[in-house]
Amino acid sequence: MRTKSLLLTIFTLLLFVPLGLAQMHEPVDLDAVYKIKNEGLKRSQVMDTLSYLTDIHGPRLTNSPNMRKAAEWAEGQLRQWGMENVHREAWPFGMGWSNERFVAHVISPQRYPLIGVPLAWTPGTKGVVQGEVIYAPIKRGGDEEYFEEYQGKLKGKIVLLSTLREFKPPFKAKARRWTEEELAELAEQKVGGARPADFRSRNRKRVEQQAKDKAKTRWEFYEEEGVLAVVSMSSRDAGILRVGGGGSRQPDEPRGPVRFMLSAEHYGRIVRTLEKEIPVAMELDIKNTFHQKDLDSFNIIAEIPGTDKPDEVVMLGAHFDSWHGGTGATDNGTGSAVMMEAMRILQASGLPMRRTVRLGLWTGEEQGLRGSRAYVQEHFADRKTMELKAEHEKFSVYFNIDYGGGKIRGIYMQENEAAAPVLRAWLKLFRNMGVTTQAIRNIGGTDHQAFDAVGLPGFQFIQDPLDYFTRTHHSNMDTYERVVASDLKQVAVIVATFAYHAANREQRFPRKPLPKPRPPQEGRKQ
Repeated sequence: MRTKSLLLTIFTLLLFVPLGLAQMHEPVDLDAVYKIKNEGLKRSQVMDTLSYLTDIHGPRLTNSPNMRKAAEWAEGQLRQWGMENVHREAWPFGMGWSNERFVAHVISPQRYPLIGVPLAWTPGTKGVVQGEVIYAPIKRGGDEEYFEEYQGKLKGKIVLLSTLREFKPPFKAKARRWTEEELAELAEQKVGGARPADFRSRNRKRVEQQAKDKAKTRWEFYEEEGVLAVVSMSSRDAGILRVGGGGSRQPDEPRGPVRFMLSAEHYGRIVRTLEKEIPVAMELDIKNTFHQKDLDSFNIIAEIPGTDKPDEVVMLGAHFDSWHGGTGATDNGTGSAVMMEAMRILQASGLPMRRTVRLGLWTGEEQGLRGSRAYVQEHFADRKTMELKAEHEKFSVYFNIDYGGGKIRGIYMQENEAAAPVLRAWLKLFRNMGVTTQAIRNIGGTDHQAFDAVGLPGFQFIQDPLDYFTRTHHSNMDTYERVVASDLKQVAVIVATFAYHAANREQRFPRKPLPKPRPPQEGRKQ
């Protein structure tokens, strides 16, 4: 009897344990990894691609002439590398904008040049103008008190809007890599305390919208008062100008006053002079152009067709647009160059892929993930209603690069528990390149969110921060020089490997449960 029981137990283990192991085992193709590494590390073109996007065509503000010229070049390069179905998909945006000239000097009590940059979608000065500078920062307590205080005092003035902040010596290094301790902390799942990432994102947007609504009132006040220009102080030191938008993209809305940003050091010098009751005058010559010929922006799409499952899709993507202060290198020329390079590697390696691998280069990311969300809504689902389109079923996975130019150290899993064993198997291939970390957390701030929001697997990689948030992010220092070539080669090889294995899995990539519809809330702008 005991013998029969033992035999039955052994039989059960033989029957079920291998099945369980098989379900947990994710096959990898080491020959393919060798070919991808060989092409991506020895014959890389990623830095040359980055140079064309930044040195030649950057910056690439959405719908600007530079963005369109950069798109023409990228499309030509993709076709030259053998990509198929290279095309644009339009979506509504608004006017393009470009800055052709910015010259600013203090002319009294003595003359000196200023480091500054206009805010996007603001008008220019229509030639050389001069004006007295007044320090009139926005204070807490409401706009009405501010209007009452300065009414009738701002005509023809150059208004310093920001409150002078305290300067602290930068004792920490500007650039850094993740330590093993920090990566281990990223991998830890926090329990309680923090609000969900999507709530934080919605809350931030609500606060930003409230600020914009107030700002419209302020700009109307400045325009009514006849100010010459409005000046803000950079949030960074050492001549770094962290810039953004300052006006409307819509042709039928008011332009508002001339707006620009000064370096923190120059702004501080002017304020301290004024505080000594010594008058300051400034001379400006700013030429900005609004481009109204085509109010649609577009995404760039290219493909490597699959073999026996060509209607199923694996996607790689990055945002193609940038702000206008620098040349858009780390945000996000690196992402665009890496994804183009990953496609080139796959094509040049000649590796067969069952599913179609599709590249998406998005515009309008800096204005709220506009391009990727338009693409997802057109092809897969509307996140407000969660009505699914046919392509939703055929989609496998999306991988994104947009956290600067640092090398990959792991991946954010967007709380997709079912993806863990798959991603673990692929990450292990690159432990000798410093890739170790799976973070279960839901990370936001870039285009993978558009896919994740409608229940499609979408992932952003963990990247070394380098000096992204301390120097280059949205700044005039976002240039080619801030990129590490060996890091981009590593990223391109890893992305190509992930795309290859996703394209050749027997099943589509594991998904989370579908999210609930998110109908517009009353009083919220969409």
